[in-house]
Amino acid sequence: MTSNKTLKKAINIAIPFVLGGSILWWMYRNTDFQEIENTVLYKMDWGWMLFSLVFGITAQLFRGIRWRQTLEPIGEKPRWSDCIHAVFISYASSLIIPRSGEFARCAILAKYDGVSFTKALGTVVTERVIDSLLILLITAAVILSQFPVFNTFFDHTGTNLEQTLRGFTTTGYIVTATCLVITIAFIWFILSKFTFVTKIKAIVANIKEGILSLKDVKNKWLFAFYTIAIWASYFLHYWLTFKCFDFTEELGFTAAIVSFIVGSISVIVPTPNGAGPWHFAVKTILVLYGIASANAEAFALIVHTIQTALVPLLGIFSFVALSTRALATTDSSNKQ
Repeated sequence: MTSNKTLKKAINIAIPFVLGGSILWWMYRNTDFQEIENTVLYKMDWGWMLFSLVFGITAQLFRGIRWRQTLEPIGEKPRWSDCIHAVFISYASSLIIPRSGEFARCAILAKYDGVSFTKALGTVVTERVIDSLLILLITAAVILSQFPVFNTFFDHTGTNLEQTLRGFTTTGYIVTATCLVITIAFIWFILSKFTFVTKIKAIVANIKEGILSLKDVKNKWLFAFYTIAIWASYFLHYWLTFKCFDFTEELGFTAAIVSFIVGSISVIVPTPNGAGPWHFAVKTILVLYGIASANAEAFALIVHTIQTALVPLLGIFSFVALSTRALATTDSSNKQ
């Protein structure tokens, strides 16, 4: 029985990597990596790239601060720094096991601050709902506002939507359909597990309390500010990378917001940090805006690789910080 469970866990961990790796292999099977290396070393503006990473950090900082705010109404008052460290580590853990970060950060506060794991999980659910609603609103606004832009683009290029879809390869359709199927299956799996958990009344009560914590947040305008700041940081984290390459630096806000939204939606597919689906989505949108396919693929690969590298660095930093403090506290207790 134990071996079966271990095998099942191994398969669940492997599937996201296989899916993401398969999409990446398909996209970059004919890529000239020597040219990409040349772009990174000699053609890319590293100043803009490093500046963009600042907003990757602020996004997680604001998320940690906002989380602390949602924990207060349910009587939990962890350290501000621990909330931020927990968020840093949660993103790093999701690189190893996709979607594990939500549980990891709740476990960290439970360990270092005595916060109820299930109550904390309820506040995380609340955060995800709020973030999803905001993304849906932004997506709807972008779609509505960009209809004229797309029409102008098609008129100027002498193409139409039907021709564009006809140019979408069979493999492209297969990849898109596979991502949709995997996403639906993943959502179903999570819901089925959640249904099982809800049979335990005490856990349900704690999760419910965490979810309802939002209505008791002291300063809702501050919560709204943090939410906007999180997503503004994510957007700047992405948009500023357009300045790094000569083939994207002239693209404006429109191309940035459209590709950002499509990329954000694509990471629903459970792969490590959206690897594969994100590359495919961003590359497709950039091509739509006139970027050569090879350049669009290079952009997606370089940006995603560098920004993903930031995640484990922050996670390691926070892990060391928490571990060091715990050791110092233990030593102090022993001396007393």
